[in-house]
Amino acid sequence: MNPALLAAALLLAGGKSADGGAQTYFVRVDGGSPAQCDGLHDAPYRGGKGRARRACAWRHPFDALPPGGKPRIAGGDTLVIGPGQYMIGYGAPGTADNKACYAAGAWDCMAAPVPPGPSAQRPTRILGAGYDKGCAKPPQWWGTERVGSVLDLRGSSNVEVACLEITDHSDCIEFHCHGGECRGPKSEVAACERDKPPFGPWASVGIRAADAHDVVLRDLDIHGLAHTGILAGRIRDWRIERVRIRANGWVGWDGDIGTDDSSNAGTLRFSDVEIAWNGCGERYPGGAIFGCWAQEEGGYGDGLGTARTGGDWSFERMRVHDNTSDGIDLLYADGSGRVSVRDSQLWNNAGNQLKVHGSTEVAGSTLVGSCAAARGRGQMKEADLCRAEGNALVVGIGKGQHARIEHSDLRGAGDCVLEFGCAGADCRTGSSVAVSGSVIAALDVDAAHKPACMAWIEPELRGAAITFRGNRVHGLRKGNCPAGASACSGQVDAVAPPLALPDSSQR
Repeated sequence: MNPALLAAALLLAGGKSADGGAQTYFVRVDGGSPAQCDGLHDAPYRGGKGRARRACAWRHPFDALPPGGKPRIAGGDTLVIGPGQYMIGYGAPGTADNKACYAAGAWDCMAAPVPPGPSAQRPTRILGAGYDKGCAKPPQWWGTERVGSVLDLRGSSNVEVACLEITDHSDCIEFHCHGGECRGPKSEVAACERDKPPFGPWASVGIRAADAHDVVLRDLDIHGLAHTGILAGRIRDWRIERVRIRANGWVGWDGDIGTDDSSNAGTLRFSDVEIAWNGCGERYPGGAIFGCWAQEEGGYGDGLGTARTGGDWSFERMRVHDNTSDGIDLLYADGSGRVSVRDSQLWNNAGNQLKVHGSTEVAGSTLVGSCAAARGRGQMKEADLCRAEGNALVVGIGKGQHARIEHSDLRGAGDCVLEFGCAGADCRTGSSVAVSGSVIAALDVDAAHKPACMAWIEPELRGAAITFRGNRVHGLRKGNCPAGASACSGQVDAVAPPLALPDSSQR
């Protein structure tokens, strides 16, 4: 038999894969417990007498990854999750007699970490049904009773997770307005119950990860969590493809795992990813956005942010918008790696659209610093609109580092459209900035605000090779050649072309 056909047949039937080692297990809402079913067959549990386990699927992800216990799947195995909803946390199937699950400590009633695969070529796989057919309707894992995370990837190297919806069934935001700053006739405080059980159908984090390399996240919809969509630090060589991170109460992707070392390494590659409306709550059901807040109210609001980190960060075909602070914040990158943003669109984020440190490439992208778009939304304060001067692009340059921005559309309503800062001693030595072939324009603002300037270059960086060539500029304050540039040529002062941003609706 053709090896590919054999592998497909084994996946459907259960049992050992073509390499003779890995198993494929199944979970279905009509499955049985591990005492009733072997989990190796994509079939319902139909009851029956006797102690022999039936050839049927398990009923719940906890049967494969029991809280506080040893996983029933091994590294390199595949777990296929059938259609439907699966509650993750205290009260879910299999938790009644589990010592890790009790009402007062329900936050620990999490799925066991996914066991690491033998190699990047033989990963452990957690797959929603339909993962190989476009993932039109992924199975839903929803957290409840203040569970710490819905999916745990701590120590889970060589893993693939695909075709899942990860959320909870609550409106609440963890610690919402905890500083007492959300006041006024339109104020709406939606803090989660944290003090005593029952805590309600909410989860703090969607995916929690640390000390994990060679991980693939694909076709995931992570939304409506009370705090964070993805909390991941000390990771290496990850691929994130066709993932949506939306309306999580504090932050979309947080790289600060709360230890002295959260730094990443290798290549972190994002493609076809949407990160939007983080720092806001999400109504359940329905998904309407509400309760947006940011740092002045005691919240956060980045779409993606990190602690001090290494690694090469690659972003392709991104849509990052309407987050209540920065869109992508990599200003804490240590400069040892590179940042690449290509064919991407960032807009309506309340701080900076893109903030980086180190050698940087931005190409074929649209960065629109419409940083006041959240005015009047939820609990947002004026001090959080256009935070950090609202520059569309901020790049910190160190010694021997280079930034290249080309063929992009760069617009801003903040102080300046672009900012180039000095990162470290002797930052002008061997470093360069080149901005070419791009639109650079001030957005229309009300009469009380001055239009944005083209770029602010920190005095300590002036003297480096900083060039602006062949750009189309419009409506800028302070002229079309910023102070501190070493050369400006071929700038054309012309009306900027109309913007063509994607839909930024709340759905």
